[in-house]
Amino acid sequence: MLDLFGQSDEARIGEIAAGYAANRTEAGTDSERRFRDLLQALPVAIYTTDAEGCITFFNRACIDFAGRTPKIGEMWCVTWKLYMPDGTALPHAECPMAIALKQNRPVRDVEAVAERPDGSRICFMPYPTPLRDERGRLVGAVNMLVDITARKQAEQRMMLLTSEVDHRSNNLLAVAQAMLRLTKADTAEEFQTVFAGRLSALANVQRLFSASRWTGANLKTIVEEELRPYASRDGERITIVGDDVRLPPTLAQSIAVALHELATNAAKYGALSGPSGRLEISWETNGAICCSVARTRRSTSPRTLTPLCRAMMRASAPDWL
Repeated sequence: MLDLFGQSDEARIGEIAAGYAANRTEAGTDSERRFRDLLQALPVAIYTTDAEGCITFFNRACIDFAGRTPKIGEMWCVTWKLYMPDGTALPHAECPMAIALKQNRPVRDVEAVAERPDGSRICFMPYPTPLRDERGRLVGAVNMLVDITARKQAEQRMMLLTSEVDHRSNNLLAVAQAMLRLTKADTAEEFQTVFAGRLSALANVQRLFSASRWTGANLKTIVEEELRPYASRDGERITIVGDDVRLPPTLAQSIAVALHELATNAAKYGALSGPSGRLEISWETNGAICCSVARTRRSTSPRTLTPLCRAMMRASAPDWL
């Protein structure tokens, strides 16, 4: 199998060039025909030129690669238009094949972009190699065009992913720092319990983001996950009513921490602090703003927001406060 991206590329292309040059010098035409049949069977675009740069042969893969049918006698390259990787136009007379012929040397480790007549573009690596006769005189060149479009797209996706991971990591660190700064407690044990609960709420919503490929999270799912530890077996202690609203990551993260604060307050001082308490959470949409309403059925049911809750809500959704 031909390793298009391995260390043996140059050696293999040299073998192709040597074989072609040897066949050109033989008296018979059978070996020439067999060699061309071999090039036609290869799945990569390969073409040859004479010493002046005129195309003398191209295989069928060149037609698919260039998006057109080249003509014997055209100069330098089978492509329609050429560009540098930065988008600068590359004249055919200055393409890698032209350089290989003019300087009588192989050209390696360069990239270019070919434009087809339909406007589509393809990134590729050329491997132009001069052909010489038994006396060492330049008689032409052979070029193989390797499509690297998929690889370049994968590299771009990787760069985008790396940038996104960096952004999200910085965001998480900023949130963790805010939680640490705003967590108040009388004892170390109480501080540890409160801070661990807030980190757990943050981790839960991160798992939701991962499941949705970081497109956001559903409000109903966030509420259900946060209140699950307080629910009764019969499902009557907590009632959740509302449409399944999709929240962007930043807002969903703040809502998750805010709900954790409210649920913690309810468990300490409100409806969830006693076995007979009942909690109902409902929301409705009003345009782009989601209005949350929490109702607790208990004689005393304070619903004050903690400093952390207010800080995060004010930063991501000021219209909610």
